[in-house]
Amino acid sequence: MKAKKIISLFLVSAAAVSLLAGCSSAANGGQSETQTESAARTGADGEAAAADTESESGSDTLVVYYSATGNTAAVANTIAEAVGGDLFELVPADPYTSEDLDWTNESSRVSTEYANEDQREVELVASTVDNWDSYDTVFIGYPIWWGIAAWPVNTFVEANDFTGKTVIPFCTSSSSGIGDSGNLLAELAGTGDWQEGMRFRSGASEADIQAWVEELGL
Repeated sequence: MKAKKIISLFLVSAAAVSLLAGCSSAANGGQSETQTESAARTGADGEAAAADTESESGSDTLVVYYSATGNTAAVANTIAEAVGGDLFELVPADPYTSEDLDWTNESSRVSTEYANEDQREVELVASTVDNWDSYDTVFIGYPIWWGIAAWPVNTFVEANDFTGKTVIPFCTSSSSGIGDSGNLLAELAGTGDWQEGMRFRSGASEADIQAWVEELGL
């Protein structure tokens, strides 16, 4: 009888913990997109969870992207579907909040980092990719910040050797073009066959993205 009571108490306690966990998850629904995505990739002990990059499809194409507000993520997903490639999201260890991204505020994080180049070294949850050597073509996507690639991308570019890879940059912006952002990343990398990039407007249609991919003839 005592054993049955102990088992019963254990089951009740487990149910209570599960209920609290569910409530906590619902409360997190108010977090910014970037915060939520970052939390999903980070373990409870603060260490990065294993990057979900190993290709079960055996694809030789990788789509790497940093997305501040979701626009670049949408384009990256469409490209990955069009080429049958794998996705790898760049997530800052210290996620940008909506306040951080307010470029109209001279005191915001992005404004301060823009004004002080030495503050643009952004640590990522993961900056290297499993099976990196198996990828021949790498798309790299980012939003345009002050005419250049959002600097969280720099960390990834500096951390990897692009020798023997075809690299295709793409960006999203509401008004600015791709400019020299791709060329600057190529200079930073120092290796790889970097192609001319493409700029997509915010909310670009899947048809436009797929048409561009088809023109690449991959």
